[in-house]
Amino acid sequence: MKGERFLDLVALVDRLRGPGGCPWDREQTLETLKPMMLEEAYEVLDAMDSADRQEFCSELGDLLFQVVFLSRVAEDEGWFQVDDVAKKIVAKMVRRHPHVFGTVNAATAGEVVENWENIKRSERAEKQEGNGSSNPPPSILEGIAPMPALLTASKLTSKAARVGFDWPNVEEIFAKLHEEVDELKEALLEAPAASESSRIEQEVGDLLFVAVNIARFLQIDPETALRKTNRKFISRFQHIEHRLREAGKDFSQSSLEEMERFWQEAKREG
Repeated sequence: MKGERFLDLVALVDRLRGPGGCPWDREQTLETLKPMMLEEAYEVLDAMDSADRQEFCSELGDLLFQVVFLSRVAEDEGWFQVDDVAKKIVAKMVRRHPHVFGTVNAATAGEVVENWENIKRSERAEKQEGNGSSNPPPSILEGIAPMPALLTASKLTSKAARVGFDWPNVEEIFAKLHEEVDELKEALLEAPAASESSRIEQEVGDLLFVAVNIARFLQIDPETALRKTNRKFISRFQHIEHRLREAGKDFSQSSLEEMERFWQEAKREG
């Protein structure tokens, strides 16, 4: 039956953390596990990009292990256990899919997303009321967890766009991109001193933010696009390394022109 092996995983983690289990596993805390959780999530993304099905399955297992392991650590702290985690996510998904489990109509993916955002805003407002807070209603930009800046920028602009705060077409975003490039050039000319580097940093940030908006407007995930470009850069750079080794050289013995020639060679080879 589907899900049986999940119970095996829960039992395995209980054994590792229990009396007579693994000394290393028993010493781990939420703090020590943070880097591993982040690393496993990125390894899943890398496996998804590689299209290696077995690697993807394996990395998902590593990530699932982290979820179950963290739940066991929380249980040891007296907070909750893995069943509570499953119960909460099932309840949340049922609540946020009223078009499946309720009477709300949502014929398109766009309507589903709109309903989802409305439900999330209602949940935040109810939570605020439950806490007895008299603060203003929560911003639509609240609820975005700390994550890499590229992803955060994409999330922020997506949420703003859903309420109409967006460019009417991609051409206007390109115009903004050129404007930001000009402002960066101006900052470099007017503030070359190290003491003025904060302005240059700000202009670089503005430039990147607009680039993320272009990706979002074109319905391209900027994080995925950049990861693929990183992989492409690695492949082409390694081609340069390989060609230099073939010639009995290292980088100190090569010129920029020669390295560029090998780079273009790598591009032609795909």
